[in-house]
Amino acid sequence: MNSAHSDGAGSISPRSAANAPRPIDRPRRLRATPAMRRLVSETRLHPADLVLPMFVREGAGAPMPISSMPGVVQHTTESLKSAIAEAASAGIGGVMLFGVPEHKDAVGSGATDPDGILNVATRIAVAEAGDALVVQTDLCLDEFTDHGHCGVLDERGYVDNDASLQRYRDMAIAQVEAGSQLLGLSGMMDGQVASVRDALDEAGHTGTPILGYAAKYASAFYGPFREAVQSSLEGDRRTYQLDPANRREGAREIEFDVAEGADIVMVKPAMSYLDVLADAAASSPVPVWAYQVSGEYAMIEAAAAHGWIDRRRAIEESVVGIRRAGADAVLTYWAVELAGWIR
Repeated sequence: MNSAHSDGAGSISPRSAANAPRPIDRPRRLRATPAMRRLVSETRLHPADLVLPMFVREGAGAPMPISSMPGVVQHTTESLKSAIAEAASAGIGGVMLFGVPEHKDAVGSGATDPDGILNVATRIAVAEAGDALVVQTDLCLDEFTDHGHCGVLDERGYVDNDASLQRYRDMAIAQVEAGSQLLGLSGMMDGQVASVRDALDEAGHTGTPILGYAAKYASAFYGPFREAVQSSLEGDRRTYQLDPANRREGAREIEFDVAEGADIVMVKPAMSYLDVLADAAASSPVPVWAYQVSGEYAMIEAAAAHGWIDRRRAIEESVVGIRRAGADAVLTYWAVELAGWIR
């Protein structure tokens, strides 16, 4: 053997190693078969990571289809029972309830009425779900006010932050007494988590967790939701929901909610705010959830109905993307259907 190419023990000399061709990187080896792709998947979906938003309409005699959200309905208190049973059977993590009242007023009185639709629906859902689901409730005034805002208005027509907090405190007690197992604070009032936490603790409900909608943006993608809750909104919510242009502000709001005692924080919407979601997931000491909102749902359903996209693949990809960005759980109107595909 030529000594210029050997160290005397049969190994390759440094000169020979330097001249050897570099191996071609072949990541495709791990994409070759469905079984291999499944084995090396970095992000997995599980039914328990999904939460189903549900609408319950006061006085409805039958489930009412929502035209802008094909496949989603406003439930009656009776149809709610079978829908809860279906959700429990699918193995999803929970349901988030929204009430659609027959009557509204300036302060959203129906939100704190023990016999108001949301509190009635909560009692029904808890009884039907048992231990199979976490029954969650939307703690916000927008469905219950005749002006459609998430708080009460002052004499100028401006949303009064601190007066709204008192209403939230009362709502929290009403919802917990109805059986809610997780309060979803979605109003975006400053100090809402601290105020509700204080009210709960004062009333002895120290074990009730709070989901703070910490980074909730003033988004165009809420459009179909307005139909779903029969919104009577006048104007917009840009004075209290976040500006879509602001990433750092979202992170700041999340820090505030965690400091005030939120047990979970939310980024909403999901699709256009994956950067905010990823930031939150990287820094938050508490679980981070994301809400795949009505407009995201409607766009995929509409495109699929026209044959422009593969519906199932688009649904799965959209939720995988939210989970990949860091969401520990996803609120999605496809929760039950998606859980069936996963299982």
